[in-house]
Amino acid sequence: MKKETYLIILAFFSIYVFWGSTYLWNKIVVSEAPAFMLAGLRFTMAGSLIFLIAKMTGKSLKVTPKQLRNCVLAGFFFLVYGNGVFVWALNYVDSGFAALLAALQPLSILLLMRITQKKGLKPKSIIGVLLGLIGMYLLVSQQEIAMKEGAALGIGMIFTCILSWSIGSLFVAKADLPKNFFITTGYQMVSAGILLWIISLVINESWVFPNAWSTRAQISMVCLVIFGGIAAFTSFNYLLKKVSTEKVATSAYVNPVVALFLGWYFLDEQVTLQSMIAAVVLLSGVYFINSVKKTDNTALRKPWRRGRG
Repeated sequence: MKKETYLIILAFFSIYVFWGSTYLWNKIVVSEAPAFMLAGLRFTMAGSLIFLIAKMTGKSLKVTPKQLRNCVLAGFFFLVYGNGVFVWALNYVDSGFAALLAALQPLSILLLMRITQKKGLKPKSIIGVLLGLIGMYLLVSQQEIAMKEGAALGIGMIFTCILSWSIGSLFVAKADLPKNFFITTGYQMVSAGILLWIISLVINESWVFPNAWSTRAQISMVCLVIFGGIAAFTSFNYLLKKVSTEKVATSAYVNPVVALFLGWYFLDEQVTLQSMIAAVVLLSGVYFINSVKKTDNTALRKPWRRGRG
């Protein structure tokens, strides 16, 4: 296989497994620190590490004003709203249930593409989305999934986060961004971290610094920064330029499966036969969306390749 093929496979592993793990890590840390302060700390640390590594390896941090604006805007869609508000919603919704709701993202992506780009839905994409939604329903409909008080608010906000992430995905696919995906990730994270800290101060969150956290929460934060932040988000930016947007969005199908397994392993949550059947249905949906021919998606990426956006 070509080097690019290996990188694409590795990048998909990163967004599938590492992002699937972030539901557990975020749930652990948000129980000990306020959501926006937590998200701001996570992304500021991750972005700063990226810049440090870039300087040590001789990579240029120079960007044009337009590229910087696009990085800030993408950081807002993905990290300030899409992630920051999502983490806040975990105060009201179980992490596994939140991961299941996130499986609606591929459908959101395809519908937005249909509305904004007049992009027709391929039969296999439709089958994949339907299987994903059926699998999600099988998971959600179980009586064992209990929701906390205030779950309606949390669920509603998660839906807006899904929309924000979908808009950001379509924007980044065509936007003028730094050619180095590592640098792009750094600017998005640092700008998002600053915005999240400002939001935290405005809403008067009570800051609790890592030295006051439990060891489990501290380890979870390290995992969020290195794996869920630097590795997964760099892979995400890379994939948005290499494969179709709806294929990248299939991580929303795999992440709930990973989240359920980790919840069972680390938090002794029950995994039922219905959950396992639902996981198979979800992964079948991933297969159908990923099996759409590459030529079907050329029109999506052409505007970016011509330097538009």
